[in-house]
Amino acid sequence: MTTAPRRPGMADVARAAGVSHQTVSRVLNQPDSVAPGTRERVQQAISELGYRRNMGARALATSRSRILGVIVDQGGYYGPSQTSSSIQMAAREQGYATLVAAIRDTSQAEIQQVLDLFLDHRVDGIIVIAPQVQLMDRLTVLAGEVPQVLVADGVEPLEGMLTVSVDQHAAAMMATNHLIELGHRDIAHLRGPVTWFDALERERGWRDAMTAAGLPVRDVLDGDWSAESGHRAGVALLKDGLPEAVVSANDQMALGLMSALHDAGVSVPEQVSVVGHDDSPGASYFLPPLTSVRQPFEKLGEACVEGLIGLITDVPIQPVRITPELKVRKSTEHWDMTGKPRLAYSKTT
Repeated sequence: MTTAPRRPGMADVARAAGVSHQTVSRVLNQPDSVAPGTRERVQQAISELGYRRNMGARALATSRSRILGVIVDQGGYYGPSQTSSSIQMAAREQGYATLVAAIRDTSQAEIQQVLDLFLDHRVDGIIVIAPQVQLMDRLTVLAGEVPQVLVADGVEPLEGMLTVSVDQHAAAMMATNHLIELGHRDIAHLRGPVTWFDALERERGWRDAMTAAGLPVRDVLDGDWSAESGHRAGVALLKDGLPEAVVSANDQMALGLMSALHDAGVSVPEQVSVVGHDDSPGASYFLPPLTSVRQPFEKLGEACVEGLIGLITDVPIQPVRITPELKVRKSTEHWDMTGKPRLAYSKTT
């Protein structure tokens, strides 16, 4: 009966690289603290020997699992899915694994099932992506027990929590002010679900920009992040009276809105200008290409992981709000820029 070959250990790596056991440990856990030449020798030895850290033994020694739990909405929306991917990559770079759980709803049973899963795997902390209002109540059961990062804007964190977000209020103000600077005065807002913190902040940003400019504030149009809801909003506008411009809370709803306008013979931007949020893949290939507020998802994921590790290791971390960027495209060109007169819309067109 043959026995499996012994897996190389840290001592083997140290011997091959000609360094101490402690130096190998620093390369694995704090690589920036090691001189580049020494770090390269250790990394080469690790590669040649095929050394892999024993995470089970490490967890026993440190009382930490090196696993981060991530909660994300099952809807598959672009923003949350990109944030989840960015978190997983950032965690891996820091030597952490991620356990991702998608939730179908915010019921107590659903959330408790996910939290039980995380606790069974002894996660060191939890990141909650794009939380809904109801989710905050469910998370109070772990407040102060497990470090938590909430990816949401406009949230008052509980004890043991940290908020990391893109500044959604600033994003909507940026989009609205862009339209105001183009000369628009009647600007509608197509918002996301009112149960989502980010949707509420984007609506608030639009309202504040309109109020600051002394412009009338229309009734909001309700959406659910989907292109279908954007199309319904477009049909409603055609019946009730078209604005000069629309700020949509995401790109998919903007796509549905522009489709409804196109079907009715309304031209974007000659008759209605449209701005979206997220700058999702394909936004620059909409007809016309969509002006949108780009969300820096890579920075967001890195900030989430850095913040959570800070909570885990008792390093003081302040809430993080990242400033987005407006990408201007043809859906907001104005007659002042093109030299063309603005066309009027008639229901009989």
